[in-house]
Amino acid sequence: MNDGFTRRDFIRGTACGAMAAAIGLRQAGAGEAADPKATVFIIRNADVLDDKHKADVKVLGTMLDRAIAAVTGQNDAAAAWKTVAKPDQRVGLVPTPHLNPTHKELTKLVRERLVQVGIPDDKIINAQSRKMLHAGCDVLLPLPNLKCHWITGIGTVLKNYIQFSGKPAAYHHAASAKLGEIWNRPDVKGKTKLVLVDALRPLCDKGPQVDPRYLWHYNGLIVGTDPVAVEAVCLKILQAKRDQIKGEPWPISPPPTCIEAAAAKYKLGCCDLARIAIKKIGTQEGALV
Repeated sequence: MNDGFTRRDFIRGTACGAMAAAIGLRQAGAGEAADPKATVFIIRNADVLDDKHKADVKVLGTMLDRAIAAVTGQNDAAAAWKTVAKPDQRVGLVPTPHLNPTHKELTKLVRERLVQVGIPDDKIINAQSRKMLHAGCDVLLPLPNLKCHWITGIGTVLKNYIQFSGKPAAYHHAASAKLGEIWNRPDVKGKTKLVLVDALRPLCDKGPQVDPRYLWHYNGLIVGTDPVAVEAVCLKILQAKRDQIKGEPWPISPPPTCIEAAAAKYKLGCCDLARIAIKKIGTQEGALV
């Protein structure tokens, strides 16, 4: 069962153009995106991880502050967080729970920043659960780790809510094109204020199981308000790293059909890289976009 959205549809899709057979996305031209529909920020610092892959909390905190200020258009982080959630709202954090999980330091920092702007600690929960904890939340903050996935192609933004479906196995293999459907559930729709991707040490193959050969220090956070646009940029980075490793095109397999379906079928955002403005802050070397 693939809900009528097949690999052939994915490859032929007009929104994602000529690169679809490889990664499903049309390349943007040089420079700024023309008539952008979405903006995605990449914040990087080469010093955030040490040689044992441990995160420097101070450096990471500065990166987080820059990310949230950039995506909200505010002058400082405190003002930025106040636009994300109000003190009377229940906030659900949705990190990647296991198998190359979101860095605990990042999840802790997000919680601390929310508390600092007046969100009671007991109103901030880890909503990455099968117990429908997310249903009582007013705001959802996905904090996925950047990685490939052997069943869905990419296992980052759109797959981050798969547990909310109550039947995650139903969204694997060919049916992974339906991941966007979860974002339109009544208990989920409209609650995601921004997407913050942990791209400190991504995994570009064999995910979610960790194969050290395909982990690398990207040292970044990727943030935006359009989940599809953020996923499209994440996919571009993963594909570029794969090609760099092989020295030739090494398409992600299976092709991540969920991204174009999220844009075309479920109307969750823009997957066309030519219409996504990518703004890079901090370390530029090795950005891969």
